[in-house]
Amino acid sequence: MDGARIFLIRPTSSVQELKEVPEAMPSDGFLWLALERDSLPRHLDALQQHLHRLTGLMLLDLHVSDLLNVNLPSHFDYTSNYDMLVFRRLGDDEVKTPGAGAGAAAPRDTGQDDRHRTGLAAARRLRTVPVGFVVFDKVLLSIHPARCSVLHAYIARLNMLKSHEPERRAAGMPVSTARLPDSPAELMLRVVSLIVDGYLDLRKALTRQLDRWQQGLMRTNARFDDWNGLLQSRQALHHLYDICEDQRGAMTRWMDVLEDWPQPADGEAQHQHDQLLVRSRDVIEHIGRVSHHVRLLEQSAETAIQIHFNIQNNRTNDVMRTLTAITAVFLPLNLIAGVFGMNFEFIPWLHTRNGFWWSLAVMALIAVGLLGYFVRKRYLSSNDV
Repeated sequence: MDGARIFLIRPTSSVQELKEVPEAMPSDGFLWLALERDSLPRHLDALQQHLHRLTGLMLLDLHVSDLLNVNLPSHFDYTSNYDMLVFRRLGDDEVKTPGAGAGAAAPRDTGQDDRHRTGLAAARRLRTVPVGFVVFDKVLLSIHPARCSVLHAYIARLNMLKSHEPERRAAGMPVSTARLPDSPAELMLRVVSLIVDGYLDLRKALTRQLDRWQQGLMRTNARFDDWNGLLQSRQALHHLYDICEDQRGAMTRWMDVLEDWPQPADGEAQHQHDQLLVRSRDVIEHIGRVSHHVRLLEQSAETAIQIHFNIQNNRTNDVMRTLTAITAVFLPLNLIAGVFGMNFEFIPWLHTRNGFWWSLAVMALIAVGLLGYFVRKRYLSSNDV
């Protein structure tokens, strides 16, 4: 099948990539069938035949529809024969620039500065695509988007484990904690954990982005005008929180089913079951960390906006207080000028030789006295001083 990767995993010995689906289930180990979503409709009949030959089971039509649905949120479902988990991961749909590294986005010429484009990069990375897992007793079927980076990354990790694990066993060295998966369920959890790690890395980008918004909002000597970018960032945080909640709900339902599995018959089976529980709790804990961090970022963004408007209100109050003080200085001067501007024939100092200069002196004395009083009361200074 084109667009498919087939692996035979023997937990105690090796990993072997196969060109074709075997005719029968191997006596030891399990199979991993990784398909691209675009190739699933073309090979659905062949896939159902392979699954029926290997496990005696077939996928339900509704679950096939779920695996093909690119808009399906993270969720978990089960039957008496297999379990199905759909888990959304960060997409790989950024436009690549020639010569740029993986994941580099090609900026468009929109007339905006580089800082604005960089500020929205993390929001653009929140485009997610679903990855589907169907867990049988001895087969794991996974449905990935085309050119899935998570799939390639975990295959590379499997190849690394394949090259080191037998050497350590042959040399009598203790087996490292990075071992081959014991079952299809554990393999699924490892891939899911790799997906969640992408969200953990995204937290750093979102934090740096929010720091830039906060610095812009806190500047008192510059006008913040990138409200569109800030709104998109807040929407991205809310979207990420919804994604985490869907993921947490799916993993919680998986945990409930996992705990209801039949009691293991021996110590090795009990150990494998405990490994699944521990890995499941670890994935849920990582999702919780992302969700908690997103909530903190949302609160920080809201606090920064409130502080920004408080700063603007304080600046407006300072300006109004200064204008009011200046107006208060000139009010008595206007009163004096208005009195001497009356059209009466007899006004004191009106016909005096030095009356004009005495009036100016009195007006200047009043102005200086009021200015000194207002400065002492800090009516002419900013609250930031």
